[in-house]
Amino acid sequence: MSESSVVEPCMVALGPLLERLLAGDFVCAVSDESAFRHLQDEATRERIDAYLRPLNRRLATNAEGSVYFLAWHRLDEAARDQLSRQLNDTVTSLLPLLEWLQLVQEALGRDGLTAPGDVLKPADFSSRCEDNQGLRERLERLATDPFFGSQSDQLDAQLKQVFKRLKEHGYLLQPHADRQYFVVTAKIDYLIELVRLIRDEEQLPVDDQVSAGQERLL
Repeated sequence: MSESSVVEPCMVALGPLLERLLAGDFVCAVSDESAFRHLQDEATRERIDAYLRPLNRRLATNAEGSVYFLAWHRLDEAARDQLSRQLNDTVTSLLPLLEWLQLVQEALGRDGLTAPGDVLKPADFSSRCEDNQGLRERLERLATDPFFGSQSDQLDAQLKQVFKRLKEHGYLLQPHADRQYFVVTAKIDYLIELVRLIRDEEQLPVDDQVSAGQERLL
């Protein structure tokens, strides 16, 4: 049996996962435990990278190895153009996302930032914001930020929009559509690492001298 006849069925089985990665998904133990387990296997990662190389893409992970996503294999002109657009979109969303992280910490009385696997319920925010005018005003400002885009002045509608957008962007997973609770995914680890990278580097130049840390994340 030839090597190609063995590899091909493996790649066919990985097809749905590859499609998700190429579409920009972030895969972690919360978002897809089975796929995440596959990606923890070194041989599987090598097969995926070999498949992606002609597409100028590669499998990447954060420092903790808690989330997998795709990065560029080589920063040629086309990749740099797309990366610049991606960076602009990311930077635009950073401030409202960081405000949300801080709001979660303060509204729920947590000692640290929210982490993958944490369960968040809109009802918990609603009850705490109703009893605290300062939190209520901050939530309103956050919900009406262009990133979240709420046009309502009602607390419940604002919370619904915030959680909807966080779910759409992969930071939250809703295990059951008919139950109002959400689980934080490890994409939040990627966000926090990106913020630290920006803080340490002060800027993210998209050129041939991109640092190892930037290449790992982007």
